[in-house]
Amino acid sequence: MRKLYVLWTTDNLITSEKMVLMYSQNCMLNHWWDEVEVVIWGASTKLASENEIIREKIKMAIHTGVKFIACKGCSDQLGVSEKLSEIGVNVVYWGQNLTYIIQDGEKIITI
Repeated sequence: MRKLYVLWTTDNLITSEKMVLMYSQNCMLNHWWDEVEVVIWGASTKLASENEIIREKIKMAIHTGVKFIACKGCSDQLGVSEKLSEIGVNVVYWGQNLTYIIQDGEKIITI
């Protein structure tokens, strides 16, 4: 299986909309990858929970098959875990998983 992880850490609106969300959705629509999992971490946590344009684009990407996971540590500290869960983002502690992905040489891009 060809799987891509996208570690999304920026709160830059243009980069988030025009790279992270556009690319991940197009990967699924065009079958460039079998699976795409976007990990919302750090500053992107707040952006994804509060910006309505980004929230709608996340929902659209989920509809095409993109999986979204948010770092629970970040989202809890920023008080946005519930908002992310409401739009279909899986909110879990993810530090150990990120470590395994890197150690196993999985395909990951960081934005």
